Amino acid sequence: METNGDVIRPTAQQALAALADTEQVRASINAVSATPWPRWFTAALTLFIAAIPPVYGGTLARPQWLLPHMAWSAILLALTAAYLVLFAVAAANWRKKTGVALRLDLLPKRVTVPLATGLPTLLLGSAFVFRATGEPLWLFAASAIGMAVSIAFHLVFVRLHRKAS
Repeated sequence: METNGDVIRPTAQQALAALADTEQVRASINAVSATPWPRWFTAALTLFIAAIPPVYGGTLARPQWLLPHMAWSAILLALTAAYLVLFAVAAANWRKKTGVALRLDLLPKRVTVPLATGLPTLLLGSAFVFRATGEPLWLFAASAIGMAVSIAFHLVFVRLHRKAS
């Protein structure tokens, strides 16, 4: 390194090497942060997605369907609470294991935006269609499609992680 009075300045080669190292560290952190959800959480999330249409449909059904409305509401609250607890556990375990938080923001917007808008529309919309038609087939079709979307999203997440690694 060259000195200029009290200030020590790196040479051009040293500065370029430091920038290359910084870029490599940044790419490595992005790859680790984009690592897929734990498999147990993916399975729990997929089951949660499958349960939402019939449970939400039960809360909206007129007249009541299979169970009283209050029972459906209690089940919906319990499912949501269980999901939030599992999400917190998955995030904490992942953070402890890797040092970084579980992140979805590293995925391309072309994947996450349709998922973030389409999946809730499918899951909740089927309950409204069920209420209007009285046909539970809509609920179970939405459950099956939601499960397929959940698994497909996880597989895309895994593939993107492998590309980044």
